[in-house]
Amino acid sequence: MIERTSENNVVNGNVIPVTLDANFFFERAVRSLDRFQYDKALKNFRKAVEYEPENPVNHCNMAGILSEMGKYEDSNDILTHVLDEIDPTMTECHFYMANNYANMENFEEAERSLVTYLQEDASGEFLAESEELMELLQYELNRPAPLVRIRSREGVVEHDRARSLLEEGKFPQAVKLLEEIVQNIPDFLAAHNNLALAYFYMGRFAKAKECLGEVLKQDPGNLHALCNMAIFLQYAGDQDQLAGLVRMLEATVPFHQEHVFKMATTMGILGKHQTAYGHFRRLLKDEEVGGDAGLYHYCAAAASNSGLHTEAIRCWQMASRLDPESAVPKFFLSQMQLAQSEGRPLPPVSYNYQLPFQEQLKQWKNNTDSFTEEVQNNPLLRASFFWALRYGDASTKLQVTEALRWIEDDEISDVLKGVSEQEPLQEAALLSLQRLIGGSPEESVVQRAVQEPVVSSHKGPPEWKEDWQRIIDHMAAVMDRRLDAAQKRDAELLWKQFIARLYPDVPLFRHAEGWCAALEYLTAKLHGHPVTYREAAQHYGVSVSMVSRYARRIHQACGLMQDGAAADILPPFTENI
Repeated sequence: MIERTSENNVVNGNVIPVTLDANFFFERAVRSLDRFQYDKALKNFRKAVEYEPENPVNHCNMAGILSEMGKYEDSNDILTHVLDEIDPTMTECHFYMANNYANMENFEEAERSLVTYLQEDASGEFLAESEELMELLQYELNRPAPLVRIRSREGVVEHDRARSLLEEGKFPQAVKLLEEIVQNIPDFLAAHNNLALAYFYMGRFAKAKECLGEVLKQDPGNLHALCNMAIFLQYAGDQDQLAGLVRMLEATVPFHQEHVFKMATTMGILGKHQTAYGHFRRLLKDEEVGGDAGLYHYCAAAASNSGLHTEAIRCWQMASRLDPESAVPKFFLSQMQLAQSEGRPLPPVSYNYQLPFQEQLKQWKNNTDSFTEEVQNNPLLRASFFWALRYGDASTKLQVTEALRWIEDDEISDVLKGVSEQEPLQEAALLSLQRLIGGSPEESVVQRAVQEPVVSSHKGPPEWKEDWQRIIDHMAAVMDRRLDAAQKRDAELLWKQFIARLYPDVPLFRHAEGWCAALEYLTAKLHGHPVTYREAAQHYGVSVSMVSRYARRIHQACGLMQDGAAADILPPFTENI
């Protein structure tokens, strides 16, 4: 018979001390948890808190049990008490609270707590779990989280922003941000590499090489820096240094997917197409990226430029099957077959996954002389224009006829005369012919930019809904002081074209201000006005990421061809983490 007292046990006259402290009740709570006895576990954790009220771990254990029992509000009350009264540095409490809020379907508060955790936690203990929760919240809220930085991965968020700026062609902004990163984190080599690229794109070649020198000083085998240096040396015409570096790169077999792609694209730029082909072939065997039509085009371009015509045809055929809507593989297959029937090689093929004339259309308005010379001297480019006039959709034909009006060429004039007999291209072709003899009529920017003409066979919604009109009205009111009547008209035209493209699967537009900002941004770009996502976002009080995402959705749905950031993407040379 064992007689128990509050402080000790007595067995046969022998005293066995039992210390009733926080550890005693903690162990009992753990045993109860192992048996899924949550009520008993909670009772014992409460006793542990009574013995050590200033120990935040005891409180967090109690909050964890309450969360397991579905009492999320009670759990968050305890976690808030820990942060406010006991230990404000216990940042994991914010992560626990984010999970509780998510379970309560209070996604806004869950996002706030998760962002706070990522921005304040130095250890990154729950970083992987946070990424999963972030994906869930982005899906539920239909927008990315307003995350400025991740403290445990110092500089990573800022670096991602800088890479986006580079890809949008906003080089001064990217340089400013990257300079801050490398100053604060000198061993962040990816930021050094991308800063070198930003300097290079701005024409500051000495600074670009200086950045790469810093990277290679810290890591002599850094593949991104070596590839970038090779491109810089080729641009500078330094063949002596370039030859040795290229020999070393050709003998290198990268392992990581990103490094393989970097090497492949670099070899293509340097004209080492057979080496590029070998690396692209390796990427095609990677299950993660091997089903990408663009990658098959890169491989086909490398094969064609290497004289491996059978392999090029096979890759373009695969690209056509993977992306049946794209005209790119169909065009190059037709040109390859024509070249083979005439017993001649295909002219050099660009690695960009687009028709040759699409690359030039982005530049022709700013430099018509260079555009004219390129069309006259590049047979593949010239063929792509004629091919687009024959096989392209209505909007492509409209874009091509407008561009070709700048080329004073008998063959092109004959082609435009033939096109002028087609509907609905008659007006555009006649306008182009009029330009050749001195005319300069005007037309809507949106009519030129959207893939189909405004008057088209595309069936839109049978009735215009009030929610859709509200976005037009709100946008017109906000943009009243910045854009003129023609630009407002084009913004409304673009919105109606967007709705027509989505119909009948038009979603509920929950964030009207975001759609308004995206429309104003795209309209300004179409009219050649300098504008940034941030400026458009500030006008409507929304996030930059929301404007960017909505603008890209409109851009993709309507197929805009423009000179703005929504259409221009730099070659894939920037470095990830």
